[in-house]
Amino acid sequence: MAVTETFFLSHGSPLMSIDESILARNFFQSWRRDTYKDRPKAILMISGHWDTREPAVNVVDLNDTIYDFYGFPDAMYKLKYTPPGAPELAKRVKQVLMASGFKRVDEDKKRGLDHGAWVPLMFMYPEADIPVCQLSIQSDKDGTYHYNMGRALAPLREEGVLIIGSGSTTHNLRAIQPNGTPPPPWALRFDSWLKDALLQGRYEDVNHFDVKAPQAKMAHPWPDHFYPLHVAMGAAGENAKAKLVHHSWSNGTLSYASYQFTEAK
Repeated sequence: MAVTETFFLSHGSPLMSIDESILARNFFQSWRRDTYKDRPKAILMISGHWDTREPAVNVVDLNDTIYDFYGFPDAMYKLKYTPPGAPELAKRVKQVLMASGFKRVDEDKKRGLDHGAWVPLMFMYPEADIPVCQLSIQSDKDGTYHYNMGRALAPLREEGVLIIGSGSTTHNLRAIQPNGTPPPPWALRFDSWLKDALLQGRYEDVNHFDVKAPQAKMAHPWPDHFYPLHVAMGAAGENAKAKLVHHSWSNGTLSYASYQFTEAK
């Protein structure tokens, strides 16, 4: 069954894995009931936590759980999420990217899933029975590069692949506040600008967010957690329709705004 939607999910803090007070956790837990009811053949996850010089895919039979965070409660390091790998999908990703002009795509035959992938997926698909492949981002490139990466991946939707970008709408870890702190003006301004730009279809502005958006450098001192949005946006195809599917905040500055992109009819 062809997949007509792609998604950008703000995964926020890895504490969501154990902290029931984080509102976005309820969104991920109700994923199959309220947001995406179909069962995809496989999932292609583009996470802001896998950043490489050239595009890379993980070509594994079984995904390990990567604990790429430090200083958190011990219980988080005991969690396991080990869905099947998707080596055939990984090969297809490499094929379509290179056919679209990406000169090199590396194959990583050891890497599992980082927390940008497994933390949301453990709530979305707790049975861990859907094959998952990860694709890296390149933080030294720009938004247009990642949008074009998404455009190249669009044919995979016809093959039943659900394409998900996992990052954060705002991601300035140096500005994090205690939970319950109201969002500061800079975070609200960027978050609101992004919502308006996406819902109005101003994707070219989003591609150039670094010069178009207010407080862009404050919201994203480094762009790694924002580029998964550009991939998801591009993978839905030209003139795709954006929809806000969740919105909440934690730690004052972390927006969990998440978006669905539906291909144009």
